[in-house]
Amino acid sequence: MCFDEDAVPPVPAVPDAAVDARYLELTAADGNVFGAFSAVPAGGADTSVVILPDVRGLYGFYTELARRFAEHGVGAVVFDYYGRTAGTGKRAKDFPYREHMTRLSPRSLYTDLATAVAHARAPEGGGARAVLTVGFCIGGRIAVVAATGDLDLAGVVGFYCWPAAGPDGSPGPTGRAAELKSPVLALMAGDDPGIPPSDVTAFEEALAAAGVDHEVVTYPGAPHSFFDAKRSEYAEASADSWRRVLAFAERVGAPAGG
Repeated sequence: MCFDEDAVPPVPAVPDAAVDARYLELTAADGNVFGAFSAVPAGGADTSVVILPDVRGLYGFYTELARRFAEHGVGAVVFDYYGRTAGTGKRAKDFPYREHMTRLSPRSLYTDLATAVAHARAPEGGGARAVLTVGFCIGGRIAVVAATGDLDLAGVVGFYCWPAAGPDGSPGPTGRAAELKSPVLALMAGDDPGIPPSDVTAFEEALAAAGVDHEVVTYPGAPHSFFDAKRSEYAEASADSWRRVLAFAERVGAPAGG
C-alpha cells in the first residue's frame, strides 16, 4: 500500500521560514510537458533534491514534503510521471493512476527526471550545485537506479525502494549495484510483504561488494509507507528517517557558500 490521498508528511512545518513555492510546468528534451512543484529557500539553495513520488504521482503529500525540505534549507522539486498520458492538470482523488502507470517507460521517466534535475540546477530552480534524488515506493526504485546514469547526482535516497528484479526480469538496484555512481541511503520497512528481508539483505550485500558508499536502515515492525503523520505509531521511525535524510544531504551535498 502507498500513501492515502490525504496523507501528510511527518515533519513539522517551520512557519517563519522564507520559501518560494509554486506549481510549474517543465518541458523535457523530447517535448513532453509535465507538471511539477518547486520549493526553494529564499535566496536559493546550494543543495536540492528531486522528489520521485509513489505510484499516484504529484499530489499533496509531496508538495508539502517539498516545502519541508525548503524550510530546512534544501531546495526541492517534485514532478509528475503522467504528463504524456494525463496532461498537466492537478489530479482528482479518483485519478486512475494504475491505468497510466502501465504506460510508463524507463526512457520517458529518465528523460523527465533529467529535466527536473536540470531545473534544480538552473537559477530559476534555486541554482543548486549538488542535486540528490529522494524517492518513495516505485519512486524509491527509480531514485536509486538514477545513480547509474549521467545525471551527476550527489546522492540517492530510497524510501522502501523495491531492490529486486522486476516481474519481467529487468534488474533493479541490487542487480545494478556495480553501476551506481552516487552514495546511497535506503530506508526500509521491516514489515513490508512486498520487500522481504532477504531482498534487503541481498541489496546491502551487493552495495558492499560493489564498494558503493551506502547506508541501509530497516525499521523493525514498520509497514510500507510508514513515513506518514497519520501513522503516529511509527512516529519514531519517521523522525529518525527524516534526520538521516537531512544528515545525508548535508554530508554529500554542496558546502554552504562554497
